[in-house]
Amino acid sequence: MKKFTTAALAALVAAGSMGVASAADAQSRYDRNDRQEQRQDRRDDRRDDRRDDRREYRQDRRDDRQDYRQQARAYDRWQRAERRYNAPRYAPPRGYQVRNWSYGQRLPSYYQQGYVVNDYSRYGLRAPPRGYHYVRSGNDVVLAAVAGGLITAVIAGLFN
Repeated sequence: MKKFTTAALAALVAAGSMGVASAADAQSRYDRNDRQEQRQDRRDDRRDDRRDDRREYRQDRRDDRQDYRQQARAYDRWQRAERRYNAPRYAPPRGYQVRNWSYGQRLPSYYQQGYVVNDYSRYGLRAPPRGYHYVRSGNDVVLAAVAGGLITAVIAGLFN
């Protein structure tokens, strides 16, 4: 009986260790596959991060260029004169006061009669585009459309 018990106990221990070995073997295979998947995921994440970083960098550069162009356009619409010129005393049209004009406003037709600056090259101004002319308003010069008086640019402080 003693032999039988010893043999049964030995068989039980052997079967238990085999079960543990097979479970450990399965777990190590699972861990190996899991580790490979995790490594691949990390590689993909790194690639995606780099790709996203490049995309964000390009988008930021594009936004910066767009902001620069908008600022340049705004500057072209309203600029301060680099040099001041002496001109005859300014008297506003009857019923009007000197005021600061800005881009997009409409200049009244009264200004388009006696306040047009025809000798623009004398004051360092470029030739106005077809359909536009320079109009004096106080110490400023306004580039306005001949037909509707729509202001497209303001040169501030051109005259003393």
